[in-house]
Amino acid sequence: MDGRAVAPAAGTVLNALATGTGSAFAIDLETTATVELTDDGEIDAEIAGQPDADTTLIERCVAMTLAEHADAAGLDASTVGARVRTDSEVPMAAGLKSSSAAANATVLATLDALEIADTVDRIEACRLGVRAARDAGVTATGAFDDASASMLGGVTVTDNATDELLARETVDWDALVYTPPEQSFSADADISACERVAPMAELVAELALDGRYGEAMTVNGFAFSAALEFPTGPMIDVMPEVAGVSLSGTGPSYVAVGDRSTLEAVRDRWDDRNGTTRLLTTRTDGTQTT
Repeated sequence: MDGRAVAPAAGTVLNALATGTGSAFAIDLETTATVELTDDGEIDAEIAGQPDADTTLIERCVAMTLAEHADAAGLDASTVGARVRTDSEVPMAAGLKSSSAAANATVLATLDALEIADTVDRIEACRLGVRAARDAGVTATGAFDDASASMLGGVTVTDNATDELLARETVDWDALVYTPPEQSFSADADISACERVAPMAELVAELALDGRYGEAMTVNGFAFSAALEFPTGPMIDVMPEVAGVSLSGTGPSYVAVGDRSTLEAVRDRWDDRNGTTRLLTTRTDGTQTT
């Protein structure tokens, strides 16, 4: 019994570290997970091209999915195991929600292997991956905002304290992503510094819930760049032409949105910086079995 699923990465509208309310949108960088069920009760995981990478999150996603859903597939959760492999275009520790994409792809691939993926509500599958991420210690907030955007597609606004979906909307932006060479792990973020910009985060939430996502992103970008001590220069580079620009997650990537011609026109400003620039589109389909 084999399963396979693909999950998109995401960019930030509102960082949830300040107040627990967050917002993100799916972009077309993908993580693929393949799961082969076994009868030895063991879970073996690997990340393609990264033999020394920590696979705890992937293993927890499989274990928790099997524990909750193996019975529905007629299997004994105490004896079923799995071999799982993820392969990703999403750079790790870059602020582009690599952990959320990996969790979503792994949960859905496991459900696909159980042959019950179509019977499980997508948002419940997303919440399962969020619980696994918390259990694995890879996120400070649970990242339900990032995970929901990756699972459902489009842009979402969430309460990460209660894992409640506050809003979801389909958007058709193009997205320009600049990723500097360094990494930044969200679990290491200075939460106390982020909490001090809570008034700005509350304003960003109001803007996002009013559908003013571009303005929300830009306010978020300046507030959290200051709190997390990232430069605002990359944001200034592409203003005022873009519809919105922000530090993504806890960095180090920056994401700008707008129409493709505008993003193509300003891309060279980020190309002149050290790192990688990608011109992408938003995703509306979310995580899918394949």
